[in-house]
Amino acid sequence: MRGEKTLGLFFKGLCMGSADIIPGISGGTVALILGIYEELIHSIKTVDLRVIPYAFFAIFRRDYRGEFKKIFLSIRFDFLVPLVTGIATAFILLSRIINNLLINYRSLVYSFFLGLILASAVIVYMRIGKFKPINLFFILAGLVSAYLFLSSTGLYLDHSLPVIFISGILSICAMILPGISGAFIMVFLNQYEYMIAAIKSFYLPPIITYLVGAFFGIIAFSHLLSKLLKKSRDAVLSFLVGLMLGGLKIPISRIEAIDISTVTPFLIGLTLVISVEIYANRRNRAWTRS
Repeated sequence: MRGEKTLGLFFKGLCMGSADIIPGISGGTVALILGIYEELIHSIKTVDLRVIPYAFFAIFRRDYRGEFKKIFLSIRFDFLVPLVTGIATAFILLSRIINNLLINYRSLVYSFFLGLILASAVIVYMRIGKFKPINLFFILAGLVSAYLFLSSTGLYLDHSLPVIFISGILSICAMILPGISGAFIMVFLNQYEYMIAAIKSFYLPPIITYLVGAFFGIIAFSHLLSKLLKKSRDAVLSFLVGLMLGGLKIPISRIEAIDISTVTPFLIGLTLVISVEIYANRRNRAWTRS
């Protein structure tokens, strides 16, 4: 029974990883569809960063060993390990496919991404609820901030390890938010193609740097997420909508021509995100009634 649950979590991780690597589809939304979102957030919160210094001090001092053991055993490894393994497996497998597509069909791929991101922005906007004039301010603030950031050559981000570390923090935070794509953040920060190529070739320096940033980001953000959304949910979502709309500058700039070959993947991207969201809403309503 336990083996079946572990295998099930691995396959759910595959589904989440497949979504996370595609700009526009949120791994958090997939977790919501699969019925593991709340358990995911709870399991992340069990990871106490004190386990790192306690593990070091436990080597030299006996009084730290009991506390280290207590913290270590409280972490939900039974949930997180198979899930993360599935996510990592999806990243490794799909990075090869996406890298080849970006080389050979760049315009078509970014047309697809454009549809994904645009549909996601609309869906996140719909989650805001009742419209308030102040929400428009935050949408415009996000849109202008993104556009100016992407238009300024002085703010062009290279692929240095500090930039990749920050990208890991920001993208992993987006990955656990239903409706927000972590891969979109990587596109926005000009790291998407570079990291896809790094994963494909298994180039360790940027991969390890990204994972370290992602680790600290997700641990810190899991505790901040609920507070932030409770206090300023509409403002945060509105700003994210603007950020996504402003970020469309990147895929648009990488589409060479508008014709049937680029419009088709754009429509497929729109349809895919809308279909995933509809299914997620149906599952959510089913859980609410039960």
